Amino acid sequence: MKKKSFIMLAVFLVFLAFLGARAHAAPVDTASTIQIPKVNISVDNANSNNPKDFVDNIKLLLVLTVITLLPSIIMMMTSFTRIIVVLGFLRTSMGTQQSPPNQVLIGLALFLTMFIMMPTYKQINKNAIQPYLNKSISQQQALLEMEKPLRTFMYKQTYQKDLKLFIDLDNQSGKITKDTVPFHDIVPAFIISELKTAFTIGFLLYIPFLIIDLVVASILMSMGMMMLPPVMVSMPFKLLLFIMVDGWYLIVKSLVLSFGG
Repeated sequence: MKKKSFIMLAVFLVFLAFLGARAHAAPVDTASTIQIPKVNISVDNANSNNPKDFVDNIKLLLVLTVITLLPSIIMMMTSFTRIIVVLGFLRTSMGTQQSPPNQVLIGLALFLTMFIMMPTYKQINKNAIQPYLNKSISQQQALLEMEKPLRTFMYKQTYQKDLKLFIDLDNQSGKITKDTVPFHDIVPAFIISELKTAFTIGFLLYIPFLIIDLVVASILMSMGMMMLPPVMVSMPFKLLLFIMVDGWYLIVKSLVLSFGG
């Protein structure tokens, strides 16, 4: 015990000596060190007398905000939501875990969204973007022209029950049509309608794969193989069924036709 105490005391004294040496070390020559330049990004124009500076800064903030919200706009106001939810249900029902990976499913959903939304994008480009770039319409008119094709697309895919819910919550009066429905009412109604449709398609996808799971589980129990997971045995049969019926062709075709394409 005395030997251990002596060793601990020696280590402690060495540690104090090391700290003292660092404390009394020569100061670092700051003149010879590399000076990091200061970066200052400011939109404060309190000392500016030009109102245009304020407008430019506000436009910059609006552009950055739109860029930040662009992924949400693409997902919530197009066919992307239904497609990616259905593909997720398909992978789960087949029990393939991470195959296909998320990057493949998202890429497929994005390209299918571009294909389905192309007529809408063409209308937006023809009636809003090109006239605005040619300075034949104002920015406000361009935004209104951009809303019309999107509103028509979402109104066509939205259940009237869901749309009526948000119209009633918004206390809207009068007859509501696809041309007069407020944009802030049609967007959430469209989202929950897309989720409802996607879950319906997902339920139909589960049925054939669930039947295979039940048959395989019954066979394994009759053979006394209680410890063998039925999912491991049924997965090859699921893949075989999916290949034989050309599953990807049927899934993509059904998704595109579900939007009236």
